[in-house]
Parts: sequence; structure tokens; C-alpha cells
Amino acid sequence: MNSSIRAYATSGKGQPLQPIEYSPGELQDEQVEIKISHCGICHSDLSMIDNDWGMSAYPLVPGHEIIGTVSAVGSHAKNVKVGQRVGLGWFSGSCMACSECMSGNHNLCTHAESTIVHRHGGFADRVRCHWSWAIPLPEQLDFTKAGPLFCGGITVFNPIVQCGVKPTDRVGVIGIGGLGHMALSFLNKWGCEVYAFTSSESKREEALKLGAHQVVNSRDSAQLQKIAGSLDFIISTVNVSLDWNAILGALAPRGRLHLVGAVLEPIPVPAFTLIGGQKAISGTPLGSPATTARMLDFCARHDIAPVTEHFPMSKVNDAIEHLRAGKARYRIVLENDFKK
Repeated sequence: MNSSIRAYATSGKGQPLQPIEYSPGELQDEQVEIKISHCGICHSDLSMIDNDWGMSAYPLVPGHEIIGTVSAVGSHAKNVKVGQRVGLGWFSGSCMACSECMSGNHNLCTHAESTIVHRHGGFADRVRCHWSWAIPLPEQLDFTKAGPLFCGGITVFNPIVQCGVKPTDRVGVIGIGGLGHMALSFLNKWGCEVYAFTSSESKREEALKLGAHQVVNSRDSAQLQKIAGSLDFIISTVNVSLDWNAILGALAPRGRLHLVGAVLEPIPVPAFTLIGGQKAISGTPLGSPATTARMLDFCARHDIAPVTEHFPMSKVNDAIEHLRAGKARYRIVLENDFKK
């Protein structure tokens, strides 16, 4: 199979997306091709469009929250079959031979392939990946809303597993946006007592509906002082600097602050703040195929879905501007409307 793929690409930093066609070459033995029905838009797509991380290559086809059906499989592909509905996230391949891959931590593979880094992603009618990253979608999930689970969702679910968060824990979620709103739902159904940190009073009622038991104004020192020393785990989903000492002060002894929001500035933390309460700061990148599948099963069991807004893929630039303006509530999904 070697027919052209239709897509939307940007030709340079911050430029609007335009229709393109490209040849993907021959399907490799361990690859699958996915006919895309839906693709979420993530802030990471904006970062790649704008080359914020210095690794964008143009023309660039963004899109790494992909839902579709398998349209072709390589001769050595496993675990998926033509016609099966699958999802694809930030990673599209890993070496399958290093110690991380062999221990089930494919997302930590130093040779991992990213779906939109030096290759074309999911703002398209088709996309390819290694079979191991094409994760089958449980039938109970609404596939029209599931795309954001493959980046935003697994980004906040993976730490719950990796950091051993317990149902008896008191946990905080900083930032009630594209990532944080899913973290509230996950942690609530995990059994935790959930505190939502937000600087927007307008999100208070929404946070409670999404799963928070308490809402804390992250800019109110009195409210932060009231919960000092009480939380076992805090996950930060924001990409801006905060009063980190105040946040660490909310942690109980042996508590952990976990970062999934890409804060570009260094985080200043006095050593004694960590030493005195045996506290920790950590971070994680998305999750392995196995953890992603576990998340999907958890969502199916507890009827969890992202809160989404939908645009036709032909209106991708309108959707991007909607996200840039901070108006998304909470994830945007593009619907493939390429003509047959």
C-alpha cells in the first residue's frame, strides 16, 4: 500500500495549516495503517507548530490523539487486525529491544518514535505506526470523544499507577483544564479524596461535577495554609511557574509533587523543604501501551470520558485559534471530513 495520504500541514513556525498530500512509502513489516475518524488537538500540537521545543521539522502535520480503524497491517504486525478500532497517541514506535522496552516501559525507550516529531501525524485521513502503539479501543467507549485519552488522559493516568497512589490518599490536582479535568475523574473513581487547585472561580462548580471533593484557590495563601501538611500526592498539569513552596507545604510527610505540565522555567526548591518531610518531586512522560490499555479499561468500567468540543478537520485553523484563545472546554476533537 503506497497511495497518497491527505493531511493538513504548517509550512513554518506559527503558520496556518494548509492541505497537502504525501506518499508514506511502502508499509513496513511491523507497521499498521489507521484510517482516521477523529483526532484531538493538544497544547503539544501548538508547541510543535510554534517550534517551542526546538525540534519541529516543516512541513509539519500535527495530531497525536488519533482514533480510527486499522486499514492495513504489515506481514509481522501483531495484536490488531483490519477493521479494528484503535487509538494512537504521542508515541508511534519504540525499539522493542532495550531494557526499558523489555521491562514494559516502552514510553521510556531512548529510541522511541514520536508521532509528530520528524514524521507526519493525525490531522490527516490516514496515519501509520508500529503495531504495539495501536491500542484497541473497548467497545463501551464513545470513540468520538476518546482521542484525548491517548495523550492528555494517559499523561495523568500513568502517574497514578507509577507513583502507587492509593484509594485512601488525599490528592490534589493543579490546573482544571485539558489534563486536569481528566485527572479529577480518574482520581475520584480511583477512590481518593480529591482537591482541585484552580485560580478561576468560574471553574469551581465544574471541578466539583468532574470529581473534586474540595476546591482550593491556588492564589489564596489562606486557603493553602488551611490544607498545609494534608495531601499525599499533588499532580501539577500547568505549564506556568507557581508558588512552589506553598504547594510543597500542602504535602503531608512523605508526600509527592508530580509534574506533567511542561514548566519551562527551573523550579526553585530549598533542600530542607524536601528533607524535613521526606518529600519528593517527580515527573513522567505519558505511558506504555500496557498502561494505556489499562486506562481504557478503567474508563470503560467507570464511564469516564473527556469533556470535548468538536470541529470538522477542514476547520482545523479555527479549532487551533479556539485553543490558543484559551476557550476550549476542555479538549478539542477534529472529525475527519476529507471527501472519499
